[in-house]
Amino acid sequence: MNSVSPSSVQYIVSGGAHEDKAPPQSKHFIGHGSVTDDTKESSGELDEVDRLKAKFMSAWNNVKYGWAVKSKTTFNATSPLILLGQSYVFSTEDEVERFRQMFVSCVWLTYRREFPQLEGSALTTDCGWGCMLRSGQMLLAQGLMQHFMPPDWRWADCHPLSDVDFEVLRPRSPSRPAGISLPSFTSSWSSPVAQRNPSSSSYESQKPVPRQQPSVSNNPQVEIFHRKVVSWFGDQPSAPFSVHQLVELGKESGKKAGDWYGPSVVAHMLRKAVAKTKELENVAVYVAQDCTIYKEDVMQLCNSVESSGPGWKSVIILVPVRLGGDSLNPSYIECVKNILRLNCCIGIIGGKPKHSLFFIGFQDEQLIYLDPHYCQPVVDVTQGNFSLESFHCNAPRKMNFSRMDPSCTIGFYARTKNDFECLCSAVSDALSLSKEKYPIFTFVEGRGQNYGLEEQSGGPVDSTSHILPFNRQSRSNKRGSADDFVLL
Repeated sequence: MNSVSPSSVQYIVSGGAHEDKAPPQSKHFIGHGSVTDDTKESSGELDEVDRLKAKFMSAWNNVKYGWAVKSKTTFNATSPLILLGQSYVFSTEDEVERFRQMFVSCVWLTYRREFPQLEGSALTTDCGWGCMLRSGQMLLAQGLMQHFMPPDWRWADCHPLSDVDFEVLRPRSPSRPAGISLPSFTSSWSSPVAQRNPSSSSYESQKPVPRQQPSVSNNPQVEIFHRKVVSWFGDQPSAPFSVHQLVELGKESGKKAGDWYGPSVVAHMLRKAVAKTKELENVAVYVAQDCTIYKEDVMQLCNSVESSGPGWKSVIILVPVRLGGDSLNPSYIECVKNILRLNCCIGIIGGKPKHSLFFIGFQDEQLIYLDPHYCQPVVDVTQGNFSLESFHCNAPRKMNFSRMDPSCTIGFYARTKNDFECLCSAVSDALSLSKEKYPIFTFVEGRGQNYGLEEQSGGPVDSTSHILPFNRQSRSNKRGSADDFVLL
């Protein structure tokens, strides 16, 4: 599912891999704190064992995640496909081309190996444990691309789609879901993409609309912003949204390199990472509290005196939710679809238990996603003309809604104050169409308590409160993910 050939992967030992618990070093002190030679020798042996374990796990993860099994993804040519608020029906080559441009232009962030060692560990790769961090990076990257790039921007160097088929389903054929097969579209046709309308004020106007003229950007100035945004997610300690920076922020909630990160904790880590980045003084991240967006809190955050220009910061809103108990509550599926139809939605980080994915659309009863579980060599983003190829994926993948882990974080973006007001209206309308009596989350006219990683995560465990019907309070205490959610 990659734009880089798996055959190019070199299976080499490159530092470390995930160790749940590193063996503690033995420390015996004599006199005024001197360490005996025996202790030093023992400690050295333990260090050597740790290094060997790290090398073994690194080699295993590089093999496990360093290649991809070739399998075709089949799309229904007669059903609309929703991708980041845009609708596509694959009845013509032009429509397939519009989808290709949109999908391949999304920033794809995956496992990397051979990056600088993570502070406080021997790890030089996030293979096997960093998938939620990568999904969170992709969610933030999507919001920043919408902030900095023109609405109709598409990457000029998009690769042809790989491993996809477009089929027409035969009506009333329960024994065979797929019928007439159309050829795979993999060549580069030129067809346009029109502009989205972020300022629409209702759910109907925020729903996908047919596009018209195609547009692929060759503007050098625009491409500079594209490369700049990607570089912020590079695997260098100095990059503001690198794995190194996120792991450091995770320490405040009791997390460390090699741990599993839940979608709620990652949301707060992204909020703090954006807040400390000087290059994003006009962008803020708000994380909903207890499945509630307090509109006055958002207004206060975006009206910060630190913002330049008209005095309003663009805002990325992250909403950690749990859509059921042990598994996804089917009654929420239509609501998730309604949210993904909105232009203001920038995606959902979630996936399967301990297997994070970045959801960006759906077709029929299947989610469209970008998968971070592919280990690629690190790219030096400090070089002015670094390759962008491994940061864009040309093989879309699908997963049935029923396999979705109920623990997830939904992302939205609003550029202006008017956009935020339209977002509130459109999202509220989408939530109201749910069959479930209690909405996934709500908007409140007012202010909530101060939000922060410590308060929201409850220490090392990620937690979010959610109000559910009384007849569903007696669920099993077992959960399908690492996040702890309080069912009231």
